[in-house]
Amino acid sequence: MHPDAFQIGALTVPWFGAMVALGFLIGLWTASRRALKVGIAPEKVFDVGTWLIVGGILGGRIFYVVTYWEKSFAGQPVWEIFAIRHGGLVYYGGLIGAALAGNFYARRKKLPVWKLADILAPSLALGYAVGRIGCLMNGCCYGRACDLPWAIHFPHTHETRGTPVHPTQIYESLLNLGLYFAMAWFFKRRKFDGQVVAVYLMCYAAARSFVEIFRGDYTPQHIHGGLTPAHLVSIGIFAAGVLLLLKLPRSGKSF
Repeated sequence: MHPDAFQIGALTVPWFGAMVALGFLIGLWTASRRALKVGIAPEKVFDVGTWLIVGGILGGRIFYVVTYWEKSFAGQPVWEIFAIRHGGLVYYGGLIGAALAGNFYARRKKLPVWKLADILAPSLALGYAVGRIGCLMNGCCYGRACDLPWAIHFPHTHETRGTPVHPTQIYESLLNLGLYFAMAWFFKRRKFDGQVVAVYLMCYAAARSFVEIFRGDYTPQHIHGGLTPAHLVSIGIFAAGVLLLLKLPRSGKSF
């Protein structure tokens, strides 16, 4: 665990922020290449990217603060809410925030919303795969104790106290890397606008729910009937993907 990536003068750049930023850049670049194939100028992707970044960070932070309020923020100075450099973004919150911001921008500029969503969907998985490495270096989103050969050890100063745990960050990174290649392949074979993002939502929800089984950073009050907060949100996200698959082909619209 090495939270700090490098230092520029008096400025220390954390691994979490560096990898999230790298994930955004790689995601937008690959999406811009994909956009060319369907007649959308790459600069349009980068334009909407600014809105996605702002919406993603705001949504991700809000979900994190709400989820971990008692554990990390209750009784702390109010500015800790904004201390993102220490880590603390919930992907589902970021996904919802980015979707709202991106949808607003696309409709304002009269861009085809679902076509744009399909262009971005594979790159969401790729950016997420990169960003999860930042979580590993930061020591957040860790797994529960295990004695498997591939278990990892954080320092004794970490919440796990050096106990071997599941490398849940690596699990998610590898699953999303595979999801990226699958969605990039599927993009070329889609039948209607919105199909790729709908399948992505379903696949990601399933993958996230699987990894949640091995998470160890939740307190007992976070668990409801054996389900974590991400499990509960995954049900809604999966259902949203199914709904899109059923509704979009009937609408006959690409916006």
